[in-house]
Amino acid sequence: MKVVAIGGGTGLSTLLRGLKQFVPDYIQSLTAIVTVSDNGGSTGILRKEMNIPAPGDVRNCITALAEDEDILTQVMQYRFTEGEGLKGHSFGNLFLTVLTKITGNFLTAVEITSKILKIKGKIIPSTDSLVNLVAEFTDGKVIKGEVEITEYGRKLVAKIKRIWLEPENVKAPQEAVEAIMEADLIILGPGSLFTSVIPNLLIKDIREAVLNSPAYKVYVCNVMTQFGETDNFTASDHVKALNKVVTGDENKNFINAVILNTTIPPDDVLKRYLKENSEPVVADAGNLSRMGLTVYAKDLLEEGNYARHSPTKLNKTILEIIENLKVKNVSV
Repeated sequence: MKVVAIGGGTGLSTLLRGLKQFVPDYIQSLTAIVTVSDNGGSTGILRKEMNIPAPGDVRNCITALAEDEDILTQVMQYRFTEGEGLKGHSFGNLFLTVLTKITGNFLTAVEITSKILKIKGKIIPSTDSLVNLVAEFTDGKVIKGEVEITEYGRKLVAKIKRIWLEPENVKAPQEAVEAIMEADLIILGPGSLFTSVIPNLLIKDIREAVLNSPAYKVYVCNVMTQFGETDNFTASDHVKALNKVVTGDENKNFINAVILNTTIPPDDVLKRYLKENSEPVVADAGNLSRMGLTVYAKDLLEEGNYARHSPTKLNKTILEIIENLKVKNVSV
C-alpha cells in the first residue's frame, strides 16, 4: 500500500516512527506532508530572521523516519542550552536553514537532509512558501500567528470560528499532490487540530487533492483536548472542524474512519493535565457512527507520565485497517 500521513508537531513524528517498521512489508511507500506554519521557539526565530518556512516539524519527521536513529540523528535533534544566539536552537533547524540558503530552495534542503539520514519514506512540506496562520474568534477578534492563536484561545473568552493562511493562495509542491492522489491510505493526525493538522488542509492544492483522492481516509483523534484550541471538544467535534475546512459543511464527511482512544489516564497523570485545563477527549463513538463513519475505538494510551498515544498500539490499529482494506479491496 501507498500511505500518506498529514499533520505536524510531535503527533506526526510519533506516528511515522512506528509506521516506518512496516516499510516495505506492508507499506510500499510512506510519505509525510508536514505543516510549516509554526512561529514559536527556534523555528519562529529562523522564520523571522532568515525568511524561510518553519523547519521544526519537518526536522522532527525526518529524524523519525531515519533508518537508524544513531548518533547522526541525535546530532540533528540536539538543542543548544547555552551560547549567545545559539541557546534554544536545534542543530537540525540550523542545518536545514543553511542548506536552504546554499541551494536557494527549502524543498531541496529537505530532500538532501532526508538522503543524509537515509529515511524510510519521503518528507514533503505542505508548501515551500512563508505562511502565517490566522484565526477569527467568535468574539470577532482576528489573531495572526500559531503561538498567538493558542495564547488568545487560552483566555477562554471565545473559540475559533474560522481559520486561514496568509497569503491564502500559496501552492503545494507537486510531489505532495501526486502522493495524495496516488495513495491507498491517508492518515490525518494525531496532533494539534487547528495548528498542526488543519494548516495543511488550508492550502487549496492539498485540500482538493485529499477531497478527490480515491484513498481510504482515516483521522486519528487526539487523546486529550488542547487548552486554547479544542476545549470541551468531543471526537465528533474534531471531525466536524475538519469537515468544515475541507468540504465547507461540518456534517459532510470526507474521511472514512476515526481512530479513538477509550482509556482514561491514571489519576496522577489526569490530575496534572486537568490543572493545565486539558481533559480526555470524549470518545463519542455513537455520534461518529451516526455520521456514517467507521470507528476503531480501542485502548491506545501509552503507559507512563504522559497522556498520549502508544505508538505500538496506534500502529497495530493502523495495520488492522491496512489488512481490512486488503481483504475488502478498498482503494487498492
